[in-house]
Amino acid sequence: MLPVPWRHVESWNCIACGVCCKGFDVVLDFPEWINIVKAYGIDFTQPGISRFYLKRKTDGTCVFLYNNFGSWLCLLQHMKPVACKLWPFKVSDKPKWGRPNEALYNPNNIRLYVYVDPSCIGLRWGNPTSEFTSTILPEFIDLALGQRRKQFYSTARLFTPQSWKLI
Repeated sequence: MLPVPWRHVESWNCIACGVCCKGFDVVLDFPEWINIVKAYGIDFTQPGISRFYLKRKTDGTCVFLYNNFGSWLCLLQHMKPVACKLWPFKVSDKPKWGRPNEALYNPNNIRLYVYVDPSCIGLRWGNPTSEFTSTILPEFIDLALGQRRKQFYSTARLFTPQSWKLI
């Protein structure tokens, strides 16, 4: 299924369904790979021809995904890869999936094209709300541009920030 331009998204909220952690290859940059190998060992990653990936279980789910009383949670929350932080959003400097006028997002005069993966069930389709355009989408953009590392709106808010230290 092709990604859809962000202008068709009314709002988005992570509902901890785990869809993002099932059946997708998570590309790691070199520092992310090193941190995961140091913390968990090489067996939690998978080498590719020119990239490193998070390893998946035999059922296709990420090795760091676990079920917590019906909510799917990430054991890498404290060092979650950028690819995971951005899902279901895809941010590019080119209109990779077409419909450039609908995908264009121009924060601070930076031309970006933003799409969403329609398989995410936390998406609500329609005209973007002001909350979505003023808080949620900018956080994803900041993550994509490396201007932010911590997440608030772009992750499931099941716990308080202090609770994340327990996981």
